[in-house]
Amino acid sequence: MAKKDYFKSILTNGNFGLFLAALILFAALSIASDNFLSPYNMYTTGRTLSLYAFVGLAQGIVLVVGDMNLSVGAIGGLATITAGYLMDIQGFNGTVAVAVALAVGIACGLINGVITAKFGINAFIVTLATSFVFTGINFGFTQGYSFVNIPLSFTVLGKGKVFGIPFILIFTIIAFIVLFLFFKFTIMGRRILAVGENLDAAKFSGINSSNIKILSHALSGFVAALAAVLYVSRMGTAPPVTGQDWLIVSFAVAILGGTSLNGGLISAFGVIMGAAIMVMIKNGLVMLGTNVYWEQTYLGLLILIAVGIDRVRTIYNQRRLLE
Repeated sequence: MAKKDYFKSILTNGNFGLFLAALILFAALSIASDNFLSPYNMYTTGRTLSLYAFVGLAQGIVLVVGDMNLSVGAIGGLATITAGYLMDIQGFNGTVAVAVALAVGIACGLINGVITAKFGINAFIVTLATSFVFTGINFGFTQGYSFVNIPLSFTVLGKGKVFGIPFILIFTIIAFIVLFLFFKFTIMGRRILAVGENLDAAKFSGINSSNIKILSHALSGFVAALAAVLYVSRMGTAPPVTGQDWLIVSFAVAILGGTSLNGGLISAFGVIMGAAIMVMIKNGLVMLGTNVYWEQTYLGLLILIAVGIDRVRTIYNQRRLLE
């Protein structure tokens, strides 16, 4: 295949470009650090990748309809202390704690969605405000204390492994296969994509765009809460600070994963690849002894690069349609 054809493939098929970038990064880190391919590092990387994939999905599911969710981390924090409180203080089993935590996430997402869709207020403003509300409830309730008495049985998913592969990574792969099938073959999944791709056309087609946006925000809250539950299972504690660094991660993973800022495009494989790239970059910075105080700078630059790539891809595809 000629170089020009490779370039076209990357622009028109984001998954190909993401896979290639992840492969090159993996090879580079393998050569640069002797510890990168160690079983422990691969195990740790797989667990972190799983968490980042769900955090990125929580953002991507609203980006796909043309909105954004700045309260992803705040919802995650609220779901974390909900699960921790129910298991540590109230003595409920993991099943009940997870169900209630997920319900809290959905409720938070519904609040964002209803205010945004029904009152016509920009999602940026709404979710910025609710992020402070949810965080305030979190720290007001816990006073900053973590819930540490988490049953060992609850940590099996987050800490267990089979043949060196973390259980949480296997769960993530299965979940994202379901996500792929949802957007590919279900009416609701296609309606979400349609609203994001062309809002006016979706309305003329009889799609209730307001309800679709509310659904997207509810799903975002659900996924953020699911990420929080997985985090508690992975760490064995439920700290109220959970989610404070999720905002930049959510945007970086979603955008790197090819989720269009203009809406209408999301890829399950792309989000996983975006999470893999994000984790490898952060892992590589540690492995190579980079000053951790510069990490936020590198991640910010990474988002700018991803946004630039998204813009170039959009312009290229628009020009192809006009030819």
